[in-house]
Amino acid sequence: MKNILITGGAGFIGSNIALKLVEKGMNVTVLDNLSPQIHGDHPEITSPLYKSILNKVTFKKGSVTVKEDWENVIKGQDAIIHLAAETGTGQSMYEIQKYIEVNTGGTALMLDILTNTSHQVKKVIIASSRAIYGEGKYKCAEHGIVYPTERSDEDMAKGDFSCKCPECHKVVEILPTTEDSKIHPSSVYGITKQNQEQLVLTVCKSLGIAAVGYRYQNVYGPGQSLSNPYTGILSIFSTRIKNGNSINIFEDGKETRDFVYIEDVVSATILGLEKDEANNKVYNVGTGIATDVMTVAETLVKFYQREVPIQISGNYRLGDIRHNFADISNIKLELGFEPQWNFEKGIEAFTNWVDKQEIPEDKYELSIEEMKNKGLYK
Repeated sequence: MKNILITGGAGFIGSNIALKLVEKGMNVTVLDNLSPQIHGDHPEITSPLYKSILNKVTFKKGSVTVKEDWENVIKGQDAIIHLAAETGTGQSMYEIQKYIEVNTGGTALMLDILTNTSHQVKKVIIASSRAIYGEGKYKCAEHGIVYPTERSDEDMAKGDFSCKCPECHKVVEILPTTEDSKIHPSSVYGITKQNQEQLVLTVCKSLGIAAVGYRYQNVYGPGQSLSNPYTGILSIFSTRIKNGNSINIFEDGKETRDFVYIEDVVSATILGLEKDEANNKVYNVGTGIATDVMTVAETLVKFYQREVPIQISGNYRLGDIRHNFADISNIKLELGFEPQWNFEKGIEAFTNWVDKQEIPEDKYELSIEEMKNKGLYK
């Protein structure tokens, strides 16, 4: 495959994949709307991601929600890497129509065009998310493998942030989440990602087009947006620290995520493009290691060498999950993927990059105020 279309290709993951594919000699076309939330009001000046791909790819400014924009870029493409999406988990709970329109609607539009027009697309890679799992996989001493439902406002208000067995309501033990785990997203964003994944795998199969779904964990690294206060805990904390502001740790600081470095995500995604073994399958993309939020804050403070107050507030967001880390056995076994970056090494590279950037105004408090007004932040 020589000609690759990347939607959202000026974004964090997309631009890095685009540059790697160009390096491999492929012709890359990027469709991106250059959202101000990610790229700033003047992307030519404010977006290092956009600037990194300029003159290296065929760039088309447009939206995945506009049929004509799709039609302008889909002709002559051998494969599509569909990354374009609204991505803020918290924001998705009150900008519902926008998330459905862009994520689900944009994907449906792509598939409609693939179904009803002539093209040469042979493979579609869809960016799914760990958010489709909601809470991950757990073990109950009495009931074995269980999948806890959303934690109650009543429990969290009392400072009880643990996940409970849905049968006996006792505290359960976190396990790595496998691809065959229960799909039960707890946010609108997670629902749209589930929709995207199912739509692509179902429709592409009927068309004879190979499809690959990637359930990315928490992706981080140089180049991620520092100005978007709705997504990316590392960016949010970094902007707070560099502005000399305190860090507010939600819950008790023991909630965990699987942080996977951007270069590993790029490698995994390209394996899916190149290997037939990936066809019509879904894979977790992570490290398989859980890191708690308190460790994240302390590691960032250490590398920035900036002392700011770290406050465990007990605040919480309704719909947030407690734990989720990936079981990556399948992608290792079937595609030969092996993460090359551990958390310490990745954070060092990330903070070195942040130290060279102009730090934007900290808009975190504004995003919190929005959630408070909607009753989603306690």
